[in-house]
Amino acid sequence: MHALRHYYASVLLDAGENIRALSEHLGHSDPGFTLRTYTHLMPNSQDHAHKAIDAAFGPAAEDDGDDGAVPVAV
Repeated sequence: MHALRHYYASVLLDAGENIRALSEHLGHSDPGFTLRTYTHLMPNSQDHAHKAIDAAFGPAAEDDGDDGAVPVAV
């Protein structure tokens, strides 16, 4: 049963569920306890941030030929 509960938490974290909601799902009274228990299962925040930005701008932003330089007014 413990393994199933751990798997449930890992699936929700991988899907992007936040700690407070996961804490409620698991019946924990303190989200801090949930964070301390399952933090090793949380996706890499840098990867998560990159995915969020890629999703916001979509694939077209990658293929526009822009080198990413920001024009500077003089």
